[in-house]
Amino acid sequence: TSMAYRTLTTADRGAVRTITVNRPDKLNALNRETIGELTLAFRQAASDDAVRVVVLTGAGEKAFVAGADISEMTAWSPVKAQAASRAGQELMLTVERLGKPVVAKIQGYALGGGMELAMACHLRVASDKARFGQPEIGLGLIPGFGGTQRLTRLTGRGAALELCLLGQQIDAARAERLGLVTRVVAADELDASVDAMADQLAAAAPLALKGILEAVIEGGECAIDQGLAFETQGFAIAFSTDDMREGTGAFLERRKPAFKGT
Repeated sequence: TSMAYRTLTTADRGAVRTITVNRPDKLNALNRETIGELTLAFRQAASDDAVRVVVLTGAGEKAFVAGADISEMTAWSPVKAQAASRAGQELMLTVERLGKPVVAKIQGYALGGGMELAMACHLRVASDKARFGQPEIGLGLIPGFGGTQRLTRLTGRGAALELCLLGQQIDAARAERLGLVTRVVAADELDASVDAMADQLAAAAPLALKGILEAVIEGGECAIDQGLAFETQGFAIAFSTDDMREGTGAFLERRKPAFKGT
């Protein structure tokens, strides 16, 4: 794609951009450089009209992202830790508020910062060999990249407290039951399953996708009356789009719609 990264690779397949954290020797752990590059890569994807969907994954079979880089953290002062937490949270917000669907393709470990990164994505497809956890308690720490907040919103307070207080890993089946992952598939079906999902999203109406993401993510943080007002606004705006006319027209004409994002 448009630029070279030291810790990532990017590849385009039609309107689907795959961003891969490429530090397999470190189990794709998030150091400051990787966090910075991911933030930049997602901002580039947001501003590129040719990109309709982003798939996020990690290199190798062992890990999606196995956490933050502990070797880097040992020397941090509280002030440096605060800056690092803010940088991590800024990345997660960039992913969450991209305005385009982001699918996490999770093989192997998604721990600590890696689980926090997965939770910022909109859909999470996991191999049946994937493992999840917020192990920070074992380091005398708390999650710092949004883990306490997104886990609570995704799974409820009980499961969030269990995972954060005990720090134990859970398997993909339990993660699916908790609502932490969207779908679990056999390891050898992960690529095909994510490709099919990404292709379906890439063929959908981009402005409607954006409206759904905003209504759920922003509206979901409001009281119900505000959230409903947000939904009404998004619903009405959709009626100003060519895509809405194309979608309704194609339905009535019994053909497949060709959405252009206008």
